[in-house]
Amino acid sequence: MSDFFNNSDISQQQAEQVVSETLNSCDDGELFLENSKSESLVLDDGKIKNTSFDSSLGFGFRAVQDDKTAFCHSNIISKKSLNDASQNLVSNMKNGSNKVQKQSNPKRTNVKLYEDKDPIENKPFKEKVELLRKIDDYVRQKNPNIKQVTASFFGEHQSVEIIKSDNQVYKDQRPLVRFNVSVMMERNGKKETGSYGTGGRMDYENYLGSDNWKNICDEAIRQAEVNLDSKPAPAGEMKVVLGPGWPGIILHEAIGHGLEGDFNRKKTSAFHNLVGQKIAHENVTVVDDGTIASRRGSLTIDDEGTPTSRNVLIENGILKNFMQDRMNAKLMKVEPTGNGRRESFEYAPMPRMTNTFMINGNHTQDEMIKSVDKGIYAVSFGGGQVDITNGKFVFSCTEAYEINNGKIGAPLKGVTLIGNGPDILTKVSMVGNDMKLDPGIGTCGKAGQWVPVGVGQPSILVDQITVGGTSI
Repeated sequence: MSDFFNNSDISQQQAEQVVSETLNSCDDGELFLENSKSESLVLDDGKIKNTSFDSSLGFGFRAVQDDKTAFCHSNIISKKSLNDASQNLVSNMKNGSNKVQKQSNPKRTNVKLYEDKDPIENKPFKEKVELLRKIDDYVRQKNPNIKQVTASFFGEHQSVEIIKSDNQVYKDQRPLVRFNVSVMMERNGKKETGSYGTGGRMDYENYLGSDNWKNICDEAIRQAEVNLDSKPAPAGEMKVVLGPGWPGIILHEAIGHGLEGDFNRKKTSAFHNLVGQKIAHENVTVVDDGTIASRRGSLTIDDEGTPTSRNVLIENGILKNFMQDRMNAKLMKVEPTGNGRRESFEYAPMPRMTNTFMINGNHTQDEMIKSVDKGIYAVSFGGGQVDITNGKFVFSCTEAYEINNGKIGAPLKGVTLIGNGPDILTKVSMVGNDMKLDPGIGTCGKAGQWVPVGVGQPSILVDQITVGGTSI
């Protein structure tokens, strides 16, 4: 018997029967069951500032007919709540199409991309607190200019069970952790910050054992030291070299969202009619891959039961595919790609990215830098804003440098990059051979839902982009 029904007055078999009867006259749908728990610990200035523990149990029940969706959710798993939800769905679908076009259930796979470990239970709370204090001591001893240290852990374990029609059941156990350190330094009255983090679908020990945490602390300190030496940023149109790894967040936000199936089915994306056309430099190939073991954005199966895949979106500059959940794939007459995701059982799934990145090209970063007379080298990013319908974006850099006469110069403060995703793709002239993924800290919001994601890229040279800053 499933754990979801151990303390319920409805059995697994009865629940499966309700699902089959409810979805009998629908194209698709599922009962999504979730049992999750999460914790966070925050240490600020040597004191535990905040600790929290949350647990969540419930179901989301969805019926799909053509482009119409009916959805109910409840945090009580019982015969009454499930039957009430069933009646609601049936009632909402009465005015739908009489022609049922059943979608075949997801194919199964034996692949597992992460271990079934519970990071919250595997490391005692006391040890986590002691390690946070040890981190605080370590950071403060590294530099006398450090005035504030904030360190945090976040852990989650999510159990999901997806019941489709015909008594088909799909299960997944999903661990997730994240570790962050930020520091504030002051020198000669000037204050600057630095931060760094890591995470993924592993246990805490993978990141925090054997003093691995020291590398995270050292990087946060380095960023703060660099920013203390920064000067005001220039402004205007110029060449920009984007570094490898985390700068892929621009690719994710300004381009990736525009390649999600729902926006393209509704023709609200700038890319909706460009499949098969050249939209980028021939060296640009972009992939969304949910199958990378233990990565933050990876899933063995998505939240509809579909195995994730390596989906080539742009190949040698040509737009090839979009990311699809089941409903949008069916309506666009293509196959689902394993991108149906939801924040929790309280939400219906929609097309979302997993790990989205640009693959290696043929150039070195040195070649890019040497080709720039005057420009910006952008290493890391903080916040940003994007209009998904047209790809317009504004991103602020947390670490950037000037480039003068083919050499990296002084660090800059206040750099913002302003542009348009589809337009930027056409202005990429060099793609590096140093591709790396981000350290495992990404979280993406869409339509009020937040999910963990990954980004990445090699270094790339953009020939023209608007840089906002203070003219010098």
